[in-house]
Amino acid sequence: MKKSSIILIVVVVVIVAIAGLLISGYNGMVSKKEAVDSSLANLNVMLQRRADLIPNLVSTVKGYTSHEDEVIDKITDARAKLVGASNLEEKSEANNELTSSLNALMVVVENYPDLKSSANFTQLSDELAGTENRIAVARKDYNDAVRTLNMSIKRFPNNLLAGMFGFNEAEYFEADEGSQEVPSVNFE
Repeated sequence: MKKSSIILIVVVVVIVAIAGLLISGYNGMVSKKEAVDSSLANLNVMLQRRADLIPNLVSTVKGYTSHEDEVIDKITDARAKLVGASNLEEKSEANNELTSSLNALMVVVENYPDLKSSANFTQLSDELAGTENRIAVARKDYNDAVRTLNMSIKRFPNNLLAGMFGFNEAEYFEADEGSQEVPSVNFE
């Protein structure tokens, strides 16, 4: 073989290898972005499920309580914020506010034995607790998908491809700094 033929073959092999790496890197980032989008959609479904359960729970509590309007109003407002949230940050804040309000409601329920023994309330509480667990799993799955995408975008040579094709880091679904504090409820 001639020297020029060998050089041409080497150049073609190098170009094909580089093209294969670029295609593989791009397709990998597309897959990871889709995983993030899918996980976010699943999380949104769980948040909506909880938002749909809350009016029934609030109605049940209203039927048994007489002077807990403040707690019920906070829940209603937080639910409205969650349903109306348009981006991940707003959803995260509204979710944390709603969780805090629901925790306050459960403290209030302790003062109403008839309510605690109500079959309707018990069923709604169980459904809400199950939904809370599903939300925690969906949040974890979403954050795992975000971590995988973000790591892929930051690593070389994918960081070059990400810049060329407009892949951006995704936001984590995080709890507020104060969400670990126990809500205070005043019965005065």
